[in-house]
Amino acid sequence: MRKLSIEAYPESYVVCRLAADAEPPAGVFAAAGLVSVTRTEDELSIVCPESVAPAGAQLTAGGWRRLTVHGPLEFSLTGIMAALSGALAEAGVSLFAVSTYDTDHILVKQSDLGRALEVLRTAGHEVTERNDAG
Repeated sequence: MRKLSIEAYPESYVVCRLAADAEPPAGVFAAAGLVSVTRTEDELSIVCPESVAPAGAQLTAGGWRRLTVHGPLEFSLTGIMAALSGALAEAGVSLFAVSTYDTDHILVKQSDLGRALEVLRTAGHEVTERNDAG
């Protein structure tokens, strides 16, 4: 696996579940940073900064921190998520993954952030931490 450049962001994220027929709350799209809305037959899932977490979510899990692989990444690249998730799994760090057209994002719990950053650095990746909120 090639060396990846990963950036850790300072803001705290939340993962929410709403009913499958719910409309995505417009307020989540006003946030800077990562916002992901995914609908299946069973649910509407939203990943967003905690500051814009939708009211009325059935289930909410907060305290996540975002790690983003610098992209864009070519679709032909293989093993990126496997390399990152494998290293974190070996260290006992759970994650929530979100992929976009350009790149991959990993959310880890705030309590695991230090260990996650160290594991990724030890695996040979370049990891930087942003100090601003954007």
